Amino acid sequence: MKVFITIALLLIGIFILFQIYITMSSNKTETQAYKVIRVEENFEIRYYPSATMAMISSTAKSYRDLGQSGFGKLAKYIFGGNSEKKQIAMTSPVHMDIGDAKSTMAFVLPSTYNETNLPTPNDSSISIVTSEPEYVAVIQFAGFASNESINEHRILLEESLKTKGLSYYGDFRYLGYNPPYQLFDRRNEVIVALNANQFD
Repeated sequence: MKVFITIALLLIGIFILFQIYITMSSNKTETQAYKVIRVEENFEIRYYPSATMAMISSTAKSYRDLGQSGFGKLAKYIFGGNSEKKQIAMTSPVHMDIGDAKSTMAFVLPSTYNETNLPTPNDSSISIVTSEPEYVAVIQFAGFASNESINEHRILLEESLKTKGLSYYGDFRYLGYNPPYQLFDRRNEVIVALNANQFD
């Protein structure tokens, strides 16, 4: 019995140390640049300059389905599945735009890269794109994301924008900041583009 308890405590200790390491590593990961324009009670407004992304398109209609179909393809590209067999650092967040007709998933690429100096993906379903600069409204939540939690925060963000009289357009998108095996200190966001003329 004592041996069992000792082994269990040892495994718990290793697990806790692993989670601490993962959390510290995530905090050191390059995050897509943005500027906070305004902080409201339930959300904030940010300005995002353009960024270079690796993107796949999908017919998936849910967070889970899009993640399952897209993450592996994009990960393979940055882990060497490209014309130069080059390793490209992982950044955050992962972008997911789940639409009625088409959905997309994208990895933001390190700021040292642009469309001219990136290796070509081996997978032809991956596109290298440059996002448009935009103002967005952002609501944040913790824990593991799900279709339900994303939709719950989409509704809350939409209601908050209507209350503030802010106009928006396009799909509500999901941003995920953590690897799936990180259990603590998780960061999730739902965002939507705002009409820029509100901030001139």
